Formats: sequence, C-alpha cells, structure tokens
Amino acid sequence: MKKTIIRFLSSLIILSGIWTFVLPQEKMKIAVIPKSNTALFWKSVHSGVRLGALALGDVEVVWKASSKENDITEQISIVEQCIAEGVSAIAIAPLDKEALAVPVAKATKKKIPVLVFDSAIKGTPGKDFISYVGIDNVKAGNTAGEQLARILGGKGNIVILRYRADQSNNITNREEGFLEAIAKFKNIHVIEMNHFVSGTVNEARDESMKIADKLREADGVFCSYEQSTMGMLLALQKLNLAGKINFVGFDTPAPAIEALKKGEISALIAQDPARMGYICIKTIVDKIRGKKIDLNVDVNVHVVTRGNINNPDIQKVLALPSISE
Repeated sequence: MKKTIIRFLSSLIILSGIWTFVLPQEKMKIAVIPKSNTALFWKSVHSGVRLGALALGDVEVVWKASSKENDITEQISIVEQCIAEGVSAIAIAPLDKEALAVPVAKATKKKIPVLVFDSAIKGTPGKDFISYVGIDNVKAGNTAGEQLARILGGKGNIVILRYRADQSNNITNREEGFLEAIAKFKNIHVIEMNHFVSGTVNEARDESMKIADKLREADGVFCSYEQSTMGMLLALQKLNLAGKINFVGFDTPAPAIEALKKGEISALIAQDPARMGYICIKTIVDKIRGKKIDLNVDVNVHVVTRGNINNPDIQKVLALPSISE
C-alpha cells in the first residue's frame, strides 16, 4: 500500500511538471512611466521598450505618461494606479527622487518589481528597487564641460542655463559634472549660472531671453536637457547670436541636429534612449524569469559634432523612433 501511494504521488508530480511545461506562460504586463510624453527623448524610449516587448515575447508594455510636464502628483497617481491594477512590473523615470520613493516602496512591498531609469530615486538597487538603468550624469556633464573647454581653447566666458533648483535629479548632476570639468580651466569664467528653468521649449526660450545681456558677453553656452537646449537655440536665433557663440547642448531632437549642421550648435551630448528602453524591458523580464541582473546599467553618452555626425555608430544613436503606434 505504501509503495502504491508513493508511485501515485511520483506520477502526479511528473504529470504536474509536464502540464506546467505545456501550458503557455502568462503574459507579463509591464507599465513604463516616463517623465513626460512630449520630448523626442521619451518617444525614443517608448520605441525601445516596445522593441524589447516584441523581441522577448509574452510581454505587454503599457506606456503611462503624465498629461503635463513635471507633474509629480500625477506621476505618483500613475504608480498608485499601476499597483491597483496589479501589473507584473513597473519601470519609472522619477520626476522627484524623494516623492516617488514612497509609491515605489509600496509597489515593492506588494511584490511588484520596480526598475528605475534615467533619473535617480532615494533607495538602493537590489533592495528598494531591482535595478537602475541610465547614464552616469556626472560623467556626462564632465564630457560636456571638457568638450566646450576644448572648443574655447581653454579660455572665455560661459553661460549655463540651469534646471530648477528645487528638483534635484539627474539633470542637476549633469550640471555639477559640467562645472567640475570647467573648474580645471583657470581662464574660463562662468558669468551666469543662477538662472533656472524647467518645462516646455517655449518656457525655456522665454527664460533664456531674460539673460540676453549675459549671452551677448558669452563665448560659450551649456544647456543640460532637451527642452533647455531647444529653448536656448530659439533665443540665440532671435538675438542674432546663433553661430556666434559656442554652444554645447544635451539630447538630439531633429531641429538641434539641423542647427548643428548649420554651425548654430557646436556639439550635442547624445544619450541612447531607445537602447535604454530596450535594456529596461530586458532587465525586468530577466528578473521575473529568475535570471541574474545587473543592479546598475550605465548607458554611455556620445559627443556629436559636425565632424562625426555621419559616422555609422553616431547615426544609430540619432535614429528617430521607428515603431509605429
């Protein structure tokens, strides 16, 4: 009798294993929460996450962008909604490292894996969230500073259009890295670094116009994110200074690339947002499927100039989103 029971249980275990193997895996539903839905950067991230979902299989990506720029309250609400819906995982680019830490902790407590990308959040990878994917912003700022110093020949006056001081995140880290690099050059002087902006391109343009007198004195300008780069470009064009001031910007929307080709921008620091999006999805899927993942993934930046813009590797980074809605 005992042997019969053992044989029965063994058969049941074997059949159960076969049944589990035959049944298709449940489709993962991954919510991706960017900072906004307006900039080309986020459209490229969207392209990358969708490509990841297609390549990895059994993955549904739900893109949940805020309806307004820099709306921390709405982004918190989106995370809460994702938790209530019981998504398989969340990837988030937090607007605020402190405020978003609370709903992220709530998701983690509910056993929903959370991956943080693009911007830092309060917490530790592997403990408070599964991984961080993004550029090393201080290093990217160093790269921008070194590039502008090289263009200026190690001397001149510089203006920096800063990101809002009350929202310390990846962008302010870029600016700190830039200033760190510039400080090594004794004959480079920062004549404006206390003017702050966030929001749309038009808002950045209007704020740039307020420092017109400083711009007329400047030999170089640095902007640390897409909207400020585009806003500053519009202001320089309006002031008839485009091409007369050495300008290093961040990110690569099509109008900025055209300005680079015309000599109105000296160099652009290019991220690889499509690759970032793909890595986010792959990292989450690997985690859910029990594979080992990296706690920090550094997505390198590239310096784009008129001299290298036709390089095949640079062209891959500059490629526009190609997956249709």
